[in-house]
This record gives sequence, C-alpha cells and structure tokens, in this order.
Amino acid sequence: MAIGQDKIDLVASIDVATKTIKINERIVYQNQSNDTLSAIYLNDWNNSYSTKKTPLAKRFTEEFNDKFHFAKSEQRGYTVITKIKDKLGASLTYANLKEFPDVVKVELQTPLLPNQSYDITLSYDVVLPDDNFTGYGISPENDFNLKYWYITPTVYNGEWQYYSNKNLDDLYISKADMTIQIEFPLNYQVISELNTIDIKQYKDKQTFFLYGKDRVNTHLIISRLSEFKFVQTDDFTIYSDLSSKGIPTEEKAIITDKITRFITENLGEYPHERLLITNNDYKKDPLYGLNQLPDFIRPFSDNFQYELKLLKTVLNNYLENTLLINPRKDYWLRDGIQIYFLMKYVETYYPDTKLLGTLADFWGIRSFHAADLAYNDHFMLFFMQMVRTNLDQPLTTSKDSLLKFNANIAGKYKAGIGLRYLDDFVNANVVEQVISDYLKNYKLQITSSTDFQDLIKSKTSKDINWFFTDYIDSRKKIDFKINKVHKFDDSIQFTIRNKRDNSMPISLFTLSKDSVVSKSWFENIGKERRVTIPRDSIDKLALNYYNTIPEFNLRDNYKSMKGFLFNNKPFQFRLFKDVEDPYYNQIFLMPLVEFNNIYDGLTLGAKFYNKTVLRKRLNYKFSPQYATKSKSLTGGGSVFYSHLIEDMDLYNVSYGMGAKYNSFAEDSFVSIFTPSISLSFRDNDDFRSDKSRFLNLRYLNISREVGQNAIIEDLLEPDYSVLNLRYVNSNPGLVNFYKWYYDVQFAEKFGKIALNYEYRKLSESNRQFNLRLFAGMFLYNNTDLNSDYFSFALDRPTDYLFDYNYLGRSEASGVFSQQIIIAEGGFKSRLETPFANQWMTTANASTTIWKYIEAYGDIGLVKSKGFNPVFVYDSGIKLDLVTDYFELYFPIYSNLGWEIGQPGYDQRIRIKFTLDPQALLGLFRRKWY
Repeated sequence: MAIGQDKIDLVASIDVATKTIKINERIVYQNQSNDTLSAIYLNDWNNSYSTKKTPLAKRFTEEFNDKFHFAKSEQRGYTVITKIKDKLGASLTYANLKEFPDVVKVELQTPLLPNQSYDITLSYDVVLPDDNFTGYGISPENDFNLKYWYITPTVYNGEWQYYSNKNLDDLYISKADMTIQIEFPLNYQVISELNTIDIKQYKDKQTFFLYGKDRVNTHLIISRLSEFKFVQTDDFTIYSDLSSKGIPTEEKAIITDKITRFITENLGEYPHERLLITNNDYKKDPLYGLNQLPDFIRPFSDNFQYELKLLKTVLNNYLENTLLINPRKDYWLRDGIQIYFLMKYVETYYPDTKLLGTLADFWGIRSFHAADLAYNDHFMLFFMQMVRTNLDQPLTTSKDSLLKFNANIAGKYKAGIGLRYLDDFVNANVVEQVISDYLKNYKLQITSSTDFQDLIKSKTSKDINWFFTDYIDSRKKIDFKINKVHKFDDSIQFTIRNKRDNSMPISLFTLSKDSVVSKSWFENIGKERRVTIPRDSIDKLALNYYNTIPEFNLRDNYKSMKGFLFNNKPFQFRLFKDVEDPYYNQIFLMPLVEFNNIYDGLTLGAKFYNKTVLRKRLNYKFSPQYATKSKSLTGGGSVFYSHLIEDMDLYNVSYGMGAKYNSFAEDSFVSIFTPSISLSFRDNDDFRSDKSRFLNLRYLNISREVGQNAIIEDLLEPDYSVLNLRYVNSNPGLVNFYKWYYDVQFAEKFGKIALNYEYRKLSESNRQFNLRLFAGMFLYNNTDLNSDYFSFALDRPTDYLFDYNYLGRSEASGVFSQQIIIAEGGFKSRLETPFANQWMTTANASTTIWKYIEAYGDIGLVKSKGFNPVFVYDSGIKLDLVTDYFELYFPIYSNLGWEIGQPGYDQRIRIKFTLDPQALLGLFRRKWY
C-alpha cells in the first residue's frame, strides 16, 4: 500500500453500570519513516489509572494530591486487552512496557517496510476512572468526559516517541482519518468535534456514527443534561459549556465571532468544522490573577472575563488540533504562540485595561504602582516571580520535569514574552508573519521547533541564535546596567554593562521630557560596551524603557542627565505591599494586629519594609508594636541579603541579622539579637524533587528582664549567648517522608550535640506509619544543677533559643501549657523525669487505626548527672486532623500507669497547632513549587 496516513475505525459500546466501554478497533498504521519496523508501540493512556505505582499515580503524590492514593480500586480505571490480530487473523504478541504501563508494544508477524502500512485489529475493555482525578472519565452523575480513552499508535520519527500520561494533556500522535460507531443508552446525547454521519435509535439504546478526517483529538462528551451551546460563525462552529452567567446569547455570539475572526486572520483557517471547548479545558489552563477573585469583588466586566476565558481556551485547543509538535518536549512553541496572541488580542481590543481592572480607579488604590500597570503586565510578573526566587527552568526542559508553577504558568508566559522580545528585536513584524506562515505551512503535519527556528532565521539577516540558545535553552538571566555617564557639550558618553553571562540584546532609549527621542539595539555585549551619542536635547537614558524584555533588575536601567546626583531615586512611601517601581526607593507600611503570646496579648503596630510583590535580594523590615496586655513596646526587625546561584546544588546563600523584643512570661521580657548565614541546597538536575538540604550558622545573644510583678521562678541562669550550627536534610513527600538534622550548640557554660530523624510512610492500604528518633548529649555542662533551663526536655522543651511559637511558654497549667511542639524527646505524657542534663535518646512512633485516628507510642532513656539512666515510655491516641499543623494527643498508658483513669485527665491532653500564616501557606506552596 502506498504511503498515506493512519486510519482508525472504532466500534464501541458503553455499559454505564460497570463504567466499561467495550471496543473493537482497527488501526491501519503507516510507516512514514525510512526504517523497517519489527514492532509498533501503542498509547493506552486509560491504563495509567490502573495502580498506585503508575507514573500518573506518582505524579499525583509528587504534587501532594492524595485523592488518587486514597481512592478505592473501583474508582480507578484500567484497560483489559483480550486480543490483537493482523489483517490475516494471526494473533500478535503484545505487552505493556514495565516502566510505561500505559504503553503497549506489539510484535509484528512480518517487518513493516518504509512507506508501507500494517493493519491490526484490537479487542479490549476500557474501565473508566472517576473524573475527579484529571477531569476525564465518568462523573458522579454518570456523565462521560472521554479524552485519551482509546488506543492510538505512537509517533515514529527515527525513534518511538512514547511516554506515560502524567496529567499534562500532552499525548503525541499523528493525524488519522477516524470513524467511530459508539452505542450508549437512549437518554444520553453526544457532543463532539467529529461530524455526525448517522444516528440509529432502538428501544433502550442508540448508536452514533461519527467521522473525522485528519484528526488528533476525538474528545467526546456523553451526558444526559448537556449545558453545551454552539455558536456558528463564518469561520468555524464552537461548542462550549464555559460559564457565561449574565451574558446575553447575542453578546456571546458577537464575542465568539470576534474571536474566531481574530484567530483565522492571525493563525490561519481552522481545518475542521467544529471546535469543542469545555469548562474542564479552561480549569486546566485558566486565567490566573485577579480574574479568579470572587464575583462580588472581581474587577473586570463579565464580558471581558468571558471573552478572555474563551479566547485562551480556543487558542489552546486550536493549536492542539493543528500544530503537531511533541507536546512533552516542544511545548514552549505552542505555549508561546498562545500567550503571544492572547497579549496581542488584549492590546488590540482592550489597550486601556489595567492589571487591577476597575480597582485601579479606586481612591487609595490608584496611588499604587500596580494601578499603573497594563493588563498584559501580569504575564511578566508571574514569570519574574520564578526568576526572582531562582526557580525558573529552561523551556527545553521536558514538560514532566517542570515545577507545576512553571508548567502551568511561568513557562508559558516566558515563551510568549520571549516571542514578543524577539519580534521587537527583529522588528517589521517579521516574527508575527513567520508564526502565521509556520502554522499554515505545517498545519496537521508532524513538525518541531527546529522547523520554526529554520524558518525564522531565513526571514531575517539579524543574528537571533541567542533566542534559541540563551533564552529558550537556558535559565540565563537578563540584567543590564547604565553607568560611568559623562556629559559633554555635544555628546554623552556612557557604559552599558552586561551583568550576566549571555549574548542577549538590549534596547536603549533616549528621552526628552519623557518623550522617546530614539531607540537602538545593542547586541553581543560581553562585560560592557562604551557608547557615545549626540547630546541633542536628551535628558534621560533608559534601557528596556517599555519593559518588554524580562530583565532581572530594572532599578539600574536609567540615568537622568539632570542634577549632580542624577542616579539617586526619591523615596516613596506606600500603605501595603506594591509592585516594584524601578524609579523609586519604595518603603511600605503595613498595619499589624497580631496575637503572638498570652503575655503580650493583642499587639498593635506597623511594619515598615521594602519587600515588593517580586522578591528582592536585599530585604529589611522594622515592626514596632504595642502589646495591649503587657502594656509595653514590643516588636522586631531584620535585614537580610540573598545571593541566588545558578547551575549548582547550592542555590541560595542568605546572610543578615534580626532582633526582637517581647514577653516570655508575666511581666518578663526577652531581647534577642541574631546574626546568621544560611546555605540552601537542592538537586540542580531535578527541580521537582522534594529533597533539600539546609545549613544554618547563627549566633544568638539573649537578654531577659523580669519585672516586679513577674509570675515566674527566679532566673537561675544569667543572660547568655549561643553559637548554633544546624544541618537539615529532608524529603517531605506525601507517600515517603524523611527529615533528619544535626544540631550543635556552644555557649559559655555548655556545649550540646543532637541528632533528630523523622520517617513517614503512607502505605498502599492507606495506613500511615510515623517514626521519629532523637539522640542528644552534652559535650560539657557547667550550668546550675538546680536548673533544667538548658537541659534536654522529654515532653516540652524550655526553648531557650526562642525558636518555637509557644503561646504560653512559661505556663505550668491550663490549656496553653498543653500546647505541644514535637522536639527533643517528643513525649506527650508529663512524666516524673522530664529533663536530662547529661544525655537523652528517644523513639516516637505512630500508625493509623482508622482514617485520621492514630495510635502512638514513645520510649526512651533519660540520663542526668548523679543518676542512673531511666527508661521512660508512654502511649495513647492521636487525632491527625491536619498533619504537622493541627493534631490532638490523648495519653492512655505510661510510666504513670493508666492515665486515662487518673484525676485531671483533661489537663493531660496535648494540642499541636500553628497560627503562623507562612506555615499555613506552605500547604499551598508545596503543590506548586
């Protein structure tokens, strides 16, 4: 058979009760390579749900999504292949790959020669997963959202391009001529991009006959109560169930027509009659930012919201159906085109829309720099968020190796911003025309970013290698600076300094009275370049004036020709955090209302700081507060500088100092001064890895004051200073968790060393096992033997370094004395030997009884000077409401006997909780970073 393209004929029958689709499929696979093939590989992505050990399951646990792990077997899907035969009826040998359980290798009876085809038939059952994992499968209402539901051939282009489903919506297949005959109950209807060529109805079932030419996407919606509406335009018809509350039908039609016309003019004609847009598509790739605020404070009109939602999703689905690149490796090109034209659309139709929408006009808000920013500026902000935190990744990184934030947001925006940067540099709209030509020339053809690179290089004489090497294929930052400015009567001489190791170009603007006089580009700047220009009427020099280039730091991009100290920036005071304004030294003021401990009570004050929305390398804050209960001035301050290091496991070095003053008991205050340096490490080859290492060296100077009304024992220990070195190694995974640290302390009267190890395992039967080991000893101890202030504690450390967030650290009774922080001994019961001034070793363990109820047990040895080691133990029940954040401990049996029957049992219950917003924010961050 002569070379053509793949053909797939599908006969399917849905059994709603068993969530099963019985399928008989014929695949005519075309070998379009120059190689002879002895086997072909098939995508069976429905089988990615089959166990808790598939790549998809591991992906969920990496992102701390426990739905799949806790799901019952009947909620997960799988595929059962009963036979695969060739066109002569001979059975073919097949097997799922060990590392890719959703890929099937089929051994061919005869070699498949170049430009020839192979005809195989398959019989298999698809058991659908619940749709709450990825949005695809069967819903609680027994509606079907079918994508990646049947078996397809993988792409061969010299090697087989197969990989596992990881909930990235990036299946890579060639186009095929499709026929689908699908049977389902009579009370259902089907929504599809395919053309319906026939419908047959029977007593209790119906069969739809669907056809599509040159298809890669056969997304089917089969439901009883469909909310899909269609809008037919001159270009193509859109079927959609996107939320459009408050928008009249005629307005939706106008908006849809406007979008299809824009896409057709810029990206070319859509090759099919219909385009399917689902709300699930949008949820996977939404508009991030203020668009997601609740309706009652949303700063954008319903029409604008709906229009951009529809546009972004249409762009994504249009490109998915027409641009056949490897979406796991070459995703940046598809993402870049989507964001490029999304930004162009906003500039064309909504050029005056602000980042803050209508909020930008509110009194008090319009004075913020954020209120000056255009809507499209949020793309730069989201991308620079990852750059400033040293978490950005090259766009050639495999998509499944990207951090979730990079895969969903920052990487897409970097690609779109990059294409605009390239277009600005090349000029004359060359890039935009090349994108249009590329999409037309390679429509529905297997292609790659290399084809795009070759095409654009052929259309310009400028050197644009930097875009593909430095910008796309690296994490190199862009950062230029103007310095060494000299003014002469007829000229200005200055230096453009490239602060980074890259060959990316920078634009220079000259201005007069805030109007642009000239614009020029400088390429291949090594360390620096000396420039001389005519003086004319220029009063300002500015690099990257319109911020179209994603520079790391804009604060040194301009020089004023006025005045002697023309590089000084005026101070700007703002209420609350703002977006960085490079033309000012910003100082922010935030009112503070906090409850840090029961002795100070509610504290009222303000925080003065320089931290903007994007992280800075130098950060300071000063927060004076008045404590309403202790009636004293409390608060603190800090200043820290961070060095961000690239291409090494050591990625951050931070040093500085902090100080604070607050109560630690009734009418008792502590002053703490702490200079420190921290080194942070990660796996530079795998940003998705949760493994991290941390080394911290700090010096704590601690002074305490006790007033006349203090309700506390006499302080036997004088003020003290401690040099503390701690090394932490952790891997806080959802299924496998471990963390260990070494801690060494040196003070005038004591020296200590401690080792802490924690391990947590979530089994496939959803039972959690926790183990914690602690061992600590004094290297020397010359402290007062009558005081245990510096001793190792069995159940409640004295916290002489003031690291823990005790609300009532000096309480001996009452609910605040019941607060527990698992440290040192980690015991829950209050035993008769609560301290050790020589050495201590303990083990804490717990395991699941049912859901969030666990049984715990602790054992240990406690040794103090002049006493024999004491064996200690306790046990009880733990309510694990939010792991590490809110837990309750109920002691049952210990060295004290059966505690549950002893007096005052309510005082024995221990409570673990945190009110720290930063700690709670960690629950969100771990899913994205």
